[in-house]
Amino acid sequence: MQAEKTFRRFAYRQSPDQLAKAPVRRGVVVIGGGPIGLSIAIDLGQRGIPVVLLDDSDRIGDGSRAICFAKRTLEIFDRLGAAAPMLAKGVEWQRGRVFHKERELYSFDLLPEPGHKMPAFINLQQYYVESDLIDRAMALSNVDIRWRNRVKGLSQQTGAVTLTIDTPDGDYQLSADWVVACDGARSPTRGLLGLEFEGEQFEDQFLIADVKMTAEFPVERWFWFEPPFHSGQSALLHKQPDDIWRIDLQLSSDADTDYERRPEVVRPRIERMLGHKNFELEWVSIYRFQCRRLARFIHGRVIFAGDAAHQVSPFGARGANSGVQDTDNLAWKLALVSGGKAPERLLASYDQERSEAADENILNSTRSTDFIAPHSTAERTLRDAALAIAAKADFAKRFVNSGRLSVPCAYANSPLSTPDHDRFTTGPRPGAPIPDGPVADVQGKARHLSEALGPDFTLLVFGPVVPECPWPDVALVQIDEAKQLLIADGELLEKRFDGKSGTVYLIRPDGHVAARFRTANSAMIERALQRAKGFHS
Repeated sequence: MQAEKTFRRFAYRQSPDQLAKAPVRRGVVVIGGGPIGLSIAIDLGQRGIPVVLLDDSDRIGDGSRAICFAKRTLEIFDRLGAAAPMLAKGVEWQRGRVFHKERELYSFDLLPEPGHKMPAFINLQQYYVESDLIDRAMALSNVDIRWRNRVKGLSQQTGAVTLTIDTPDGDYQLSADWVVACDGARSPTRGLLGLEFEGEQFEDQFLIADVKMTAEFPVERWFWFEPPFHSGQSALLHKQPDDIWRIDLQLSSDADTDYERRPEVVRPRIERMLGHKNFELEWVSIYRFQCRRLARFIHGRVIFAGDAAHQVSPFGARGANSGVQDTDNLAWKLALVSGGKAPERLLASYDQERSEAADENILNSTRSTDFIAPHSTAERTLRDAALAIAAKADFAKRFVNSGRLSVPCAYANSPLSTPDHDRFTTGPRPGAPIPDGPVADVQGKARHLSEALGPDFTLLVFGPVVPECPWPDVALVQIDEAKQLLIADGELLEKRFDGKSGTVYLIRPDGHVAARFRTANSAMIERALQRAKGFHS
C-alpha cells in the first residue's frame, strides 16, 4: 500500500503563546501546512522573517493528489533547499503522446533544448513533496509549525489580524501583522471572511485511480480521446514512483460518485484499459472541473494563495504549480515590507501579477475542459473534426487540446517592470521569467544560472563593462569569458537573453525580469530597482 511517508504524524505541542494573558503579536502567520503554506513559510524563514504555520491536522494528507511538478516549481523548490530528495525520488519526463481511439495523433517534447538544471516535469506523489518540505521547514529555527491548531475565528484591526485558534488544550488567540491563507480549495479562512469564488464549476466528472503494478509503458504522458477501452470518453496515464500509475477516466456528468468509487466498479474499468488484472488499487477519487478564483487575493492584512485563492481543472498540472509560484511571487515582497525596506503598496503587485497568472491558467484550463468534454452538439462536432484532421495534417495538431501544460506567467502588465527603451530581438521581456543555462564558476566548476542568482535582486551583465553596483541587496553575475568572471556557454546564454556585449538585466528575487538595457549606468539601474520595490509603481 502507500509508502511510509504517507502516514507521517506530527505531535501536537502546546505553545507558550497559549498561556499568555493577552494575544501574542507575531509577524507572519501562515494557515495551512500543505505544499503552498510550507513553501512560503520556508521562503520567509530563509529571508530571516519569523513565521508561525498553523495546520488543523497532525499528518500528511492521504492519497497522491497532485503529482506533476513543473520545471519552474522545481527551480523554486531548489532555491528553498528541498528539491534534491524530490528529484531523487520523482519520475522525470518531458515527452507526451496524444491518441484518438487506437491511433497516435502526435507526440511532443516539453524541453527540447539542453542546458537546464531541472527537468521539464517530475511525477511525485504530493505526500512525498509535503514530507520533504516539512523536513526543510523544521530545519529552520524561525519557522514554528503548530499541528492541530485550527483557526476558528478571525478579526481585523488597524495594522493587525487577531486569530482565534482551537487546540486540544482549548482556544487561544494570536495577533499577526500579516496572515497568509493557504488552506486549500475549501479554505475555512475564506469562509470566515465571507468570500466567494467567481467563475465556473463544470458538470463533467473524472475518476482518479492510482494503481500499483509492474508495467513496461514508457515514462511519458499518454492521453486518449475516445479510447476503445473507454468508449466515447477520455483517459490519461502517468507513471509515479513506487510502481504507482495514475489513471484518469472521464465519467458522465450524472454519474453517481458513491457508486463509481466502489472497487468492484473501478476495477473492471481499469482491467479494460490495461488488458489484465495484475494490479492493486491504491487510491480512488472523483472530481469535477472547476475554473474559479477570488476577485481579489488581498483582503486587508489577509493574503490568499494557492487553491484558497484560485482553482483550475487538473489537466495541464496548473493547480499546485501555480500555487507554489504564488508563494515565489509573494515571499520576497512580504519580506521587504515586513523588514521596512519597501512600502506596503508593493504587496498590491502580488494581487495584480498573480491575478494575471490565475486568469491565464483559468483561460487555458477552460479551453482544455471545453475540448476534452464538449458541452453541446456543435462543440463536439468541432472537436471531432479537429481530431479527424489532426490525424492527417500537422497544422491541425495545434487545435487538439488535451491540457496545455503548466508554464510560468510572464507578467505583461506588471507595475514593477521598467519598459524596454532599447531594441531587443529576443530574450525574456520585463515581467517574464528568465531561462536557465549552463555556467561555470571561476574555478571551472559546472553550475547553472539559476544557482548563480542572488537571494534578492541580481544584476546579470554580458561582457567586460560592469556598471557600478553599490546596492547591498543586488548580486552581480557577469558573463564574460575573456575576463573569466563567470565562464559560460556564451553562445547559448547570449541566444536565450539576446545578450550582446554590454547588455544588462535586473532580475527580481523570484527570477522575473525587472528591467533590461543595452547599456546601463547606476542611475538607470537605481530607478529600475526602486520601481521593482514598489516605490514608483
